[in-house]
Amino acid sequence: MIRAFVIYTDLPDPERYAQHVELCKQVPGATAFRHGPVTQTIAGEPLAYYAEYEFPDLETYTAAGPSFAAPSKDAHDMGYAHSVYIAELA
Repeated sequence: MIRAFVIYTDLPDPERYAQHVELCKQVPGATAFRHGPVTQTIAGEPLAYYAEYEFPDLETYTAAGPSFAAPSKDAHDMGYAHSVYIAELA
């Protein structure tokens, strides 16, 4: 299983983020797209929001690659600092 996840350091505007979610849901092959506020960190890092895609395998995630263009551009246009990570889960 592959998870692509995003960590935001600022809480996005809910109405604007709802528009972003609609773009995220258009990425083919994802079995889930989840998002929500970060309620706690162990070391007290200043994190505010989390989002993730779930894919059944690396091939499906790789095939979806070009479809990330619109959500990626939109995330940049929102102007919130964020980091993207990809994890392969056993």
